[in-house]
Amino acid sequence: MKSTALKVQPVSGALGAEVTGVDVSEELSQTQRDALHEAFLEHNVLFFREQNMTPEQHLRFTRIFGEPDTYPFMVGLPDTPEVIDIVKTESDTVNFGGSWHSDTAYMPQPALGTVLHAIEVPEYGGDTLFANAAAAYDALTDGMKELLDGVIGVFDSDYGYGGSRRKALSNLELMNDRYDEDSESYLSEHPIVRTHPETGRKALYVSKGHTAHLKNMSHEESRPLITYLSEHIVKPEFTCRFRWQKGSIAVWDNRSTQHYALNDYGGMRRHMRRVTMKGDTPR
Repeated sequence: MKSTALKVQPVSGALGAEVTGVDVSEELSQTQRDALHEAFLEHNVLFFREQNMTPEQHLRFTRIFGEPDTYPFMVGLPDTPEVIDIVKTESDTVNFGGSWHSDTAYMPQPALGTVLHAIEVPEYGGDTLFANAAAAYDALTDGMKELLDGVIGVFDSDYGYGGSRRKALSNLELMNDRYDEDSESYLSEHPIVRTHPETGRKALYVSKGHTAHLKNMSHEESRPLITYLSEHIVKPEFTCRFRWQKGSIAVWDNRSTQHYALNDYGGMRRHMRRVTMKGDTPR
């Protein structure tokens, strides 16, 4: 496709917009880049259809929204190490990203955002759900907001993965071969209500999968609040759903959203390419 007039159309009342009139494999103008970055901040996640881009073009497109970063647990492509292949084969029974989460929340400076490109998709299934964690925070009562003020979460890269991410990825036929043997585990502390550094908007920053417990509290004491907030974030009124096609792209803001890759396409193959962006310390 060729770039024409760039158009941004919301896909739900909660978050998400589909962008048309742009070919992301091209060198975009500054006006186009500014419009896309503004839409990214306004809608939290952007969707593109029928796009073809090389790994090098993938990195160039990502730089509109943030600086590409390497993923700490997997080896990227040889010439573009920031680009990783995410493959679920016909024989795999588990998938990558199959729980509600924000990417790399367990790192001291979690990923700003993510750009995911569909290379090969199943005949049906494999949708991704997105949730607006800022809208979820806004909907809380004043009493709950006051309670959460200053609460720190302890985020663990191995939590919820049967002991380690290494063990979890070993269940995926191709991902096992691409796991970085030198990768380490991460344990970080972040406020469970973070302020977006660009918009100033507050968002819930907590999940069942990555938030092991609350600081100075036991796991048993922490779980009820973590569970309540995690389930609140993903209420239907805060979400949207994206149906992937070959060539589709999704760009999401990890500072204000969560996402969930559905695993409902057994016996079929799904191949995606992903780049995450360098983030800052949540505050």
